[in-house]
Amino acid sequence: MSISPPYSPELQNHLTGKHLLAFEIPFSQEILTEHLKNGYVSETCGVQSGNGSYHCVRCGNKDQTLFYTFPCKICKQDCTYCRSCIMMGRVSECAKLYRWTGPGIQYTIPDNVMRWTGTLSAGQQNASDCVVEAVNGKDEFLVWAVCGAGKTEVLFPAIEAALLAGKRICLATPRTDVVLELSPRLKKAFPAIEVVTLHAGSEDRHGFSPLTVSTTHQLFRFIEAFDVIIVDEVDAFPYSMDDSLHYAVNKSKKVSAATIYLTATPSKSIQRLYRSGKLKAFIIPARYHRQPIPVPEMKWSGNWEKLFLQQKIPSKINAWVSERLNQNIPFLLFFPSIRVMEQVLPLFQRLSPELSIVHSRHPDRKEKVMALRNGLVPGLMTTTILERGVTIERLEVAVIGAEHEVFSSSALVQIAGRVGRSFANPSGTVTFFHYGKSEAMAEAVHHIQMMNKNAMKRGLLDE
Repeated sequence: MSISPPYSPELQNHLTGKHLLAFEIPFSQEILTEHLKNGYVSETCGVQSGNGSYHCVRCGNKDQTLFYTFPCKICKQDCTYCRSCIMMGRVSECAKLYRWTGPGIQYTIPDNVMRWTGTLSAGQQNASDCVVEAVNGKDEFLVWAVCGAGKTEVLFPAIEAALLAGKRICLATPRTDVVLELSPRLKKAFPAIEVVTLHAGSEDRHGFSPLTVSTTHQLFRFIEAFDVIIVDEVDAFPYSMDDSLHYAVNKSKKVSAATIYLTATPSKSIQRLYRSGKLKAFIIPARYHRQPIPVPEMKWSGNWEKLFLQQKIPSKINAWVSERLNQNIPFLLFFPSIRVMEQVLPLFQRLSPELSIVHSRHPDRKEKVMALRNGLVPGLMTTTILERGVTIERLEVAVIGAEHEVFSSSALVQIAGRVGRSFANPSGTVTFFHYGKSEAMAEAVHHIQMMNKNAMKRGLLDE
């Protein structure tokens, strides 16, 4: 009887389910070489060529304009690298991607792994039962639920069932802000296990966990890792527009994995798959507190751009902000661009010096949102970066220049969905300030009205 050579449990823990470059592996080349020789680790070239074209193994890029050939100091010859995923470290023809091919990690899950003691509404419970069935059946499934329906809680029984069955789960989402919102909720619901949180700059990037919360970008570093993958906000930018992120999700899951999609605003292509019967789904048209979603009010505010250039706030917008400041109601003001927002910040700070701005390039946006949630600031001016993943008590929102092309119908629905999310405060105002109604504005209002109507028909709203 032959005895298998020993292996490093630390390297196993670091590499299991991953596809990493050498600089991402904090072990000596000698240890890596030994594990390669013993068959515990495999390697493959990060960029491969064939028939005169290149292919990136890590991100799936096949766009030849996104490859660059250069004289490489490592392999001493002309070498081609992928520019599509360069932000995660350069992967080239001579750069190897390493993965664990040895024994799997053994771990135990306690019987009482879930400590969440809440109750699900009728709509949530039906959706949750469907998700559990999809996870057990290794199926593809869509949960189409309105903003504030409690999608995360719908997942808890399925996550519990998967963990108890020894399955590894990933909850992925395109936005870092949503990861930061979801992670503490999952850690609270499943305190008996370590929940790894992955996003750009996260510290626990290299740990192994049966439950991972991640941005879709971080999934480039995984390969055949997950038995269950849940993609939250499946319609959100950049996932909705970037084929490489779809590749990352598919590469990170096992062949037999269950795939669950969550969204309040499915794209037209997803809706077609559902209506044609190619994608199973459950629709939750009502919030868990059984109150209707606030329907946005459209208010003409004149030529807001011209007035801003004249250092004036349109009178209706001025009145809206002033009323919330006087009544101590927290609010978000959505702007079509960073440029416009920065231009008018001094104007709005005349109404309240504590008002500040938040956008994608803001390093402390998490702290600013927390300040609004804790009542330390009266409101925030923001771009669409906060259209999702933000829950704040008593919040009201307004969109400045709602007719602008940046505000798609799904973005406007998501923005409206920030309001009235709790039992204590199930209502509130949503206002679209405009200089001419757009089709997207009309579609957003119609979508919300139809969901409310559907919920009433199904008996999911209180009279």
